[in-house]
Amino acid sequence: MGVLEALAAVSRYIPAVEKPARRPPLPTRLAWTGIVVLLYLIMSEIPLLGVLGYQQQQASQALASLILGMNIGSLMTLGIGPIVTAGIVLEVLVGGGLIQMDLTKPRDRKIFMGAQRTLALLFAVLEAAAYAVGCQFWVTTLGGGGCPVGTGIKLLVVAQLAFATLILMWFDELVRNGWGIGSALSLFIVANVVKGLAWQFAGPVPVPVGENQVDYYGWLAHVIKTGDFAILRHGLPDFVGFLATIAIIMILAYFQLMRVYIPVTSPRYGSIKTRIPLNFIYVTNIPILFVGIVVSDIAVFYQMIAGITGPDSAIAKGLAVLYHYVSPPRGLLEAAADPLRTVIFVIAWLLLGLFFGFIWVEIAGLSPRQQAENLIKSGMELPGLRRNVKLLEKILAKYIYPLTVISSLLVAGIAVLADIFGAYGTGSGLVLLVGIVYNFYQALAYERTLEMYPMLQRLIGE
Repeated sequence: MGVLEALAAVSRYIPAVEKPARRPPLPTRLAWTGIVVLLYLIMSEIPLLGVLGYQQQQASQALASLILGMNIGSLMTLGIGPIVTAGIVLEVLVGGGLIQMDLTKPRDRKIFMGAQRTLALLFAVLEAAAYAVGCQFWVTTLGGGGCPVGTGIKLLVVAQLAFATLILMWFDELVRNGWGIGSALSLFIVANVVKGLAWQFAGPVPVPVGENQVDYYGWLAHVIKTGDFAILRHGLPDFVGFLATIAIIMILAYFQLMRVYIPVTSPRYGSIKTRIPLNFIYVTNIPILFVGIVVSDIAVFYQMIAGITGPDSAIAKGLAVLYHYVSPPRGLLEAAADPLRTVIFVIAWLLLGLFFGFIWVEIAGLSPRQQAENLIKSGMELPGLRRNVKLLEKILAKYIYPLTVISSLLVAGIAVLADIFGAYGTGSGLVLLVGIVYNFYQALAYERTLEMYPMLQRLIGE
């Protein structure tokens, strides 16, 4: 853990948001949560100093814009990408056993969180530097080679983007440490997906659809303009996508409420029999978040490499081909136009979803061994079994591992189908939206219960 400890030591010099001395009232926490999301949306519209008057080079990054909250040329050029990418790198290293850490121990957890903060800032500086060196923010129509700005402007842009990432870290710490409710990063994703849904449904943005032909991007705007319901449109929101959006949200909401029950008894209380519910979506929405971030990062890395080495370099071409085949198609027409890409996309997302599902189960304390230890510590046991962790682990593995496979493939499969049918907000965006909103509702209900019954706060040590 030498490297992680070094990164954690550096994080001590990075300012952080402390926990409140006393828990603020629920309305105050809701207000802080709303203010944080509003400030994030404002930051995504503030242009960087030094890029005004120039046109920014932009690759096709619809997925990155929704999941990572990127807006090229603004303070949110990097979005939440550096923060979540740092988390993914460390979690894969720990979950894969390359770094030996027990995240259930407070000391290891503290080192992990500190290393993640430092690594996020390092990623922000590296990504910002790649954008600046590749002259991604400064494109003129005057012709000629080279970059039209000097080193000083580039350093200024890098500093702005690194500081913007630090602000997002403060926002997340403020919400997580008790000033708000839930996770700021999750709410940022919700805000981006909802914004994308609104634009795809009714955005009156003109887009070229042919020679001297212009159409509106939003499906409802198109219907109002032309009177045509646009059952299918190539690369643009259509009626099939609208129906798919409603259907996917309903299916996801149904699966969120499904449970798998394991019978247990409690010898401490006269062998009372009860059942422990496990979420049918056992891996929650984390695997699809990881998959979406990995695919989005490929687009980000392509744009950075293309800016540095040129789009014709071998690395840039390789990343462009890779992104083409693993990025979601935009509707049925685009999926049918390139069946090879669609098949590779489906297989890649299912396999990645399964991989990240097992990684998440191991590092999030959801493995059979961790669940068996939790049951033993709480005084519970399975009927007919001795209070033995290994025996309990074997029995729980028969439930948990199949549930991990099924839920990982199910979540990835729903996201894939949503993208193929052109659902608004992308398939991964809808999966994240429903999961995050449901978790926020549960957190809000929990906080409301504590407000109504102060005795519970003392019992659970809040």
